[in-house]
Amino acid sequence: MLIAMAGLPGTGKSTVAGELGRKLAAPVVSVDPIEAAMWRAGVARSQPTGLAAYVVAEAVADGVLALGQTAIVDAVNAVEEARAQWRSLASRRGVPMVFIEVVCSDPAVHRRRLEGRSREIRGFPEPTWDAVERRREEFASWTHGRLVLDSVIDLSRNVATALAFLAAAP
Repeated sequence: MLIAMAGLPGTGKSTVAGELGRKLAAPVVSVDPIEAAMWRAGVARSQPTGLAAYVVAEAVADGVLALGQTAIVDAVNAVEEARAQWRSLASRRGVPMVFIEVVCSDPAVHRRRLEGRSREIRGFPEPTWDAVERRREEFASWTHGRLVLDSVIDLSRNVATALAFLAAAP
């Protein structure tokens, strides 16, 4: 199965992805550390490293799926082109595709989490609240089904909901 996380920075999608990865013994392929590694390797930030990170994540997830394992992709997936990329990969590999969008319904909590977090991704600056607000405006409407989790709900309950959803997936 291919599981693609989605949601704005700071909503908790990486936390949910990590817990799902532990519960399912599935690798989590995260776009942000890939992009940071490109910068550390000397690829200029003026280059389309965000797009390149998605392409690298796709290649890594493809390798995991080729081994017959579940892969979890951790990325914002704000635009339909990114979402189509994951659906295409799942189709090519003949595996079920599930999107899990993580939102935070309380803007004050979301902002506090974003401004207080430190993921320690070397060379990767945390986004500002203003950057997240701009991203929110660019977030494309969904054209396909997904599970939506609200991170104001307890993590263990959200993970249990996600696991039940995944168990029911085709």
